[in-house]
Amino acid sequence: MTPETDALKVQILPKHQSLPYTVTKAKSKSLILLVVVSVTITLGLLLYVFNSNSVISSGSLLSRRCKLRYSVLIDAGSSGTRVHVFGYWFESGKPVFDFGEKHYANLKLTPGFSSYADNPEGASVSVTKLVEFAKQRIPKRMFRRSDIRLMATAGMRLLEVPVQEQILEVTRRVLRSSGFMFRDEWANVISGSDEGIYSWITANYALGSLGTDPLETTGIVELGGASAQVTFVSSEHVPPEYSRTIAYGNISYTIYSHSFLDYGKDAALKKLLEKLQNSANSTVDGVVEDPCTPKGYIYDTNSKNYSSGFLADESKLKGSLQAAGNFSKCRSATFALLKEGKENCLYEHCSIGSTFTPDLQGSFLATASFYYTAKFFELEEKGWLSELIPAGKRYCGEEWSKLILEYPTTDEEYLRGYCFSAAYTISMLHDSLGIALDDESITYASKAGEKHIPLDWALGAFILDVVTPNSDYNGKSRKYLGF
Repeated sequence: MTPETDALKVQILPKHQSLPYTVTKAKSKSLILLVVVSVTITLGLLLYVFNSNSVISSGSLLSRRCKLRYSVLIDAGSSGTRVHVFGYWFESGKPVFDFGEKHYANLKLTPGFSSYADNPEGASVSVTKLVEFAKQRIPKRMFRRSDIRLMATAGMRLLEVPVQEQILEVTRRVLRSSGFMFRDEWANVISGSDEGIYSWITANYALGSLGTDPLETTGIVELGGASAQVTFVSSEHVPPEYSRTIAYGNISYTIYSHSFLDYGKDAALKKLLEKLQNSANSTVDGVVEDPCTPKGYIYDTNSKNYSSGFLADESKLKGSLQAAGNFSKCRSATFALLKEGKENCLYEHCSIGSTFTPDLQGSFLATASFYYTAKFFELEEKGWLSELIPAGKRYCGEEWSKLILEYPTTDEEYLRGYCFSAAYTISMLHDSLGIALDDESITYASKAGEKHIPLDWALGAFILDVVTPNSDYNGKSRKYLGF
């Protein structure tokens, strides 16, 4: 990103004072005319500078506005695609970030890119709308100096590589013609460990622990739609394939980071329903009970409206599954799902499948679907895991018809999933990862720090790119992890 041009310098005339000598009437008129013209030009220039700056930077000093730089990052997630528009500046050679409304804006559209597997061209509609949103928040004169990137996550990682590339090429075509600074390699599918690292950076930046003692940092457990991430600084030896090292300031961090692909909330629910459906084929009447869906739910009622894309074929389940909400049985079923492949573990301990996971240590923030589940059940931020069990039992055991009446403002897509997500949260965090139910060092959150910064991995990707020692602030060699 090239440095912005020097601030437009405007000279304002001093207030008119009585002159120590007499002027003629003609000269007075000329002087008055000169003052009027000067003031008019000055006000016009000031108005130009004011209007040409972004909506998200409207409250800053003039000198700061003129130094603002902009970046756009599109997060192509499994449940939707979100654009982030960042405004930032440098003071004493160091970047200054402000994720408040003045210098940061975002917009999410559904569905996610994975839903365009059979129609890659469909992705262009979402990307075009998101680009237009960014253009409304960046001065037109800054378009060519503002980089735009697209980073796709777990939903895209689940697709075959040729399909990924077809969708990415559609988005690249849109971004090339966006007017922003763009290169083809800036639209890509990032790894799960990168996503975890970025989330960790966001959290610790928000908490003020980024740049401090590694063991004083906060870990992240994140439950997305297609994957789950576990990221934290571990004091025990971590195999190199699960270890990442990053530098921030003068501090180096060696971080355990892993993304459990296919273990996100939506992907895991789909996997469980398919397992139940397959087991129904071996029964006498061809029907089995689904303990993770409230009693009375009809599977094909809203399948066409699901935003995640994972359950779009739910109507196929009708006739083979019978909703029979039971928290304890759902917890057992989801725990069995998480244990699959554990017999192939080649390490000292594997918490989920055959994947190495060190013992969790220090404080943690549970984000994304962990947060939404806890918030839905109105749990306390500390000790919330122990509260989730009785809340989940009550919810799972309720009739679907009563739940609809009890939560009239909640979308049915999410309402039908809270029984599963409550049980899945316990089976993952407690039964698998070993977090004690009364452990107060893990809290759920969507924002962190005194400034309530959103815990979104895209913010961490942006922060790391700007502050990394390998960055060229002119945008000539800026790289994100995995690029």
